[in-house]
Amino acid sequence: MLAAMKPTALDIIREEHQALAAMLRSLVLLLAQARRESRLPDFNVLRAMLFYVDEFPEALHHPKESELLFPRLRERCPELAPVMARLDDDHRKGEREVRALQHALLAFELLGEPRRAAFERAAEGYVAAYLEHMAIEEREILPAARRVLGADDCQALDTAFAANRDPLTGHAAEAEFAPLFQRILLAAPAPIGLGPPG
Repeated sequence: MLAAMKPTALDIIREEHQALAAMLRSLVLLLAQARRESRLPDFNVLRAMLFYVDEFPEALHHPKESELLFPRLRERCPELAPVMARLDDDHRKGEREVRALQHALLAFELLGEPRRAAFERAAEGYVAAYLEHMAIEEREILPAARRVLGADDCQALDTAFAANRDPLTGHAAEAEFAPLFQRILLAAPAPIGLGPPG
């Protein structure tokens, strides 16, 4: 039996989950605040948030889980295969789903109030599904990985996930992304930003 390990990669995954969950909850808070105040939301900030989801979690985080972490766990924890199949399916659909939400946001921005309710429903459903996805990973996948992964596995995962450098987890944003994160941080409510409370 392998000794229990606490790979840095698993801590990075958890940090990225926490940052993403905070940002997704902030998105819902921004929508609720705009609705309460009978005004349109800040479309620039909402677009920036969804662009972040598309550029970081969808492009960096999910592929490494599906291509590096899950195959190692399938070998050692075959009982988790159905859970990982569901999570892989979520990962495969993720890019399409965030793009559909971006389209719904654009429709709301261009066509106004008649599209507000549809976008809000879509956003709330997207956020709820994403939070549930991460909760399953936290409850099922990460504890199993801590139990069964060996040193070689951990080293490969650490190297891959350490390269993510997600600014919402405290890393400096690359120059091209700095304005994006500045916009999100200044407008989004706590815990992710400095904007007014939702």
